[in-house]
Amino acid sequence: MTSYPAPAAAFSLSAPVRLWDEGFAADPHGRYEALRAQGPVGWGELAPGEPAYIVTDRRAALDVLHDPGTWSHDSREWEATAAADSPILGMLKWRPNPLFTDGAAHMRYRTALVDGLDLVEPHDLRERVHRVVDLLVGRFGPAGSADLVDDFARPLMTLIFNNLFGLPDSESARLNNSLGRLMEGGDEAAAGEVEYGEYVTELVTAKTLQRGDDLTSRLIDHPADLTYEEVVCQVFLTMGAGHEPTANLVANALSRMLGNPAYYSTLTSGSRPVMDAVLEVLRHETPLANYGILYAREALSFHGVWVRTGVPVVVSYGALGYLSEQDSADEPHHPNDASHLSWGAGAHKCPVKQHALLIATEAIERITQWLPDLEPVTPRDQLTWRPGPFVRSLKSLPVRFTPRTPDTTVVAP
Repeated sequence: MTSYPAPAAAFSLSAPVRLWDEGFAADPHGRYEALRAQGPVGWGELAPGEPAYIVTDRRAALDVLHDPGTWSHDSREWEATAAADSPILGMLKWRPNPLFTDGAAHMRYRTALVDGLDLVEPHDLRERVHRVVDLLVGRFGPAGSADLVDDFARPLMTLIFNNLFGLPDSESARLNNSLGRLMEGGDEAAAGEVEYGEYVTELVTAKTLQRGDDLTSRLIDHPADLTYEEVVCQVFLTMGAGHEPTANLVANALSRMLGNPAYYSTLTSGSRPVMDAVLEVLRHETPLANYGILYAREALSFHGVWVRTGVPVVVSYGALGYLSEQDSADEPHHPNDASHLSWGAGAHKCPVKQHALLIATEAIERITQWLPDLEPVTPRDQLTWRPGPFVRSLKSLPVRFTPRTPDTTVVAP
């Protein structure tokens, strides 16, 4: 076990910073500042009465993510003390998948997922993205206006993931609605978890009876010999972890682009790649803001704070991103993505980074080819955000544009 410095001062547990209410959604940076004022590790609240240690310092975050001997992803000790109706239980409860396991079990589950996803060729994924974007623009293009969250980013991901996992397009609304409620961690989280769980269970049951050329069937047939429950849990994790953050990545990137007309013109003209906008979001407004969650294997002193077992230790990628934006104000566009931790680090680092980046960049490039004169209806500082501790997610992104019909030729910028 790694040895950390003794606490410099007593750490007050009396006033946790709320990460779950409308105030946090409206001004997360103010809450992050309050956490950082406490030191590298602050005391926060993920839901009413659900405290957590919040890591807001990059060095402390790396210490956690690279030290499996001290920190575990197993949430069962916390779960044993959580209220049965806790709104964050669906996001934190232990399941047999890579997110909540360590060591050999983690590697077994991770290998099954990676092997299945590796068979999704980039050119095939690119074609899937283009098909879905064309379908969606065909729906709202003739109107000359749309909400790029509800009409584009979220249905984009449900259609792509339904296709990858072997479900028809007609099932997309059900996936979208259940995941949205689960991720917010609010009053409807439990209902969202139940509906999403039923959705995944029905999918795995159908594929157990009849395989197809899809990720679900590959998990069932993988040499890891996963049980039915384990397959359900891998699909539950992968669809959720792929859908919600990537949809938010697309929406947040479009929002930042459209909020700066000069910047947007350099992207649509081709003088700057769309990847720049995507990486800027990952650095400074990451869609999965507070979901790097671990637990101390034993109580210990960590960067000035006495950390108890059974209490979530949250690596706040959102707080780290905001701090990065302040530090890099004079150089807002970095040449690569090394300045952020949105993909995590260590053994649990996101295994499908390239898939997510490809989906996001191709989707944004494709819609701006279709609709090069996208114009925001609402100023960026007046947009509203969904509440909840885990994601940074717009409620809506209304835009207008010159109407386009499905038979319009798509021309590259």
